[in-house]
Amino acid sequence: MRYYVHSILALALLTPGCAGGIGEVSGSSKEGTTGTNPFKGVSFFLNPEYTANVEATAAKHPEEAAHIRKVATYPTGVWLSDIKSVANLQGWLDEAKKQQDASGKPTLTMVVVYNLPERDCSAESSAGELSIDQNGEERYRMEFIDPIVAQFKAHASQPIAVILEPDSLGNMATNMAIPKCQRAKAVYRNGIVYALKGFHLPNVSVYLDAGHSGWLGWDDNRTKIARVFKNVLNDAGGPQMIRGFATNTSNYTHLSNRDGAALEPSNPCPNELTYVSTMLKTLEMYGFKDHHFIVDTSRNGKGGIRAKWGSWCNVHGAGLGERPRADPAPGIDAYFWVKPPGESDGSSDAAGPRFDAMCGVPDATKGAPQAGQWFESYFVDLVRNAKPPL
Repeated sequence: MRYYVHSILALALLTPGCAGGIGEVSGSSKEGTTGTNPFKGVSFFLNPEYTANVEATAAKHPEEAAHIRKVATYPTGVWLSDIKSVANLQGWLDEAKKQQDASGKPTLTMVVVYNLPERDCSAESSAGELSIDQNGEERYRMEFIDPIVAQFKAHASQPIAVILEPDSLGNMATNMAIPKCQRAKAVYRNGIVYALKGFHLPNVSVYLDAGHSGWLGWDDNRTKIARVFKNVLNDAGGPQMIRGFATNTSNYTHLSNRDGAALEPSNPCPNELTYVSTMLKTLEMYGFKDHHFIVDTSRNGKGGIRAKWGSWCNVHGAGLGERPRADPAPGIDAYFWVKPPGESDGSSDAAGPRFDAMCGVPDATKGAPQAGQWFESYFVDLVRNAKPPL
């Protein structure tokens, strides 16, 4: 999914207290450039489709069923990754409204918007459906973003958090030496600006994807991505168009251990919490005041699982991480399971379609299906390796 280049090292990296139910998180939140923390004082949407996958797996593993079923009590992101998937959005939001009515509390839905033309320009396994040469830019606006905006408006009483286009702006910051990424640069920028303007709604909080510490943690890379963010948001209307940034999306970087220091000693951000605190300081120098972060903790509970920090595909030995909750650390709006645990990153079949070499390296788990499909044995391992335990 991700091919990252750290310019100083001239190194190519192939990449892309919390137990308990989700409930209501109470307390006040400080005002920021875009209001209060949207994850506070709400319940979180539980996707019935994900719950069904968990239940089917639990039924096949009766000796571990109790632990497996606990996973279904926590929220996951819902992904819009092609035009066809947009048809699911109304059903998800309608179901969230039912959950909201039943609980008497606002129910927040996390939506990952992920379908730019020439998506994942540095990799293969999650390459998207839209092509620049086949009117992809217009289709992205008219057939993808516009229907999403319409559903957000139709569900104006419901809080929605959006993570916008994982990997895209990070590629603009570090991978312009790749011809496909260079060609996609303007299209990425135009598409994200269009989406930001459409999503600027009272019930929607937008978080731009900000990679992770093993990609953008170096000083020069943080500076590059901050400049990209500033330029894109200037085109969209200013920094107030977003609530903040999302990190570690679909990745495995631990919150606080120092695996990164051993894997890449030159990186001043050996883990995700260090990255967030350091990135906040970098962003402040570029006009971002009091913005906040979401960290994906769906698979980063267990450290020491990678021989290379750049390994990103179904990394063997991973475990569920911190449970979704609001205000877990300074500068962070929420930990959240953005990547639904158990969904594959890409196929390990070298002879099959959309195979990416990183899904065949020693760090990757064998027997993996295509990206987005349910990978049952991997899910069971995530449950077994959960830290903190379920």
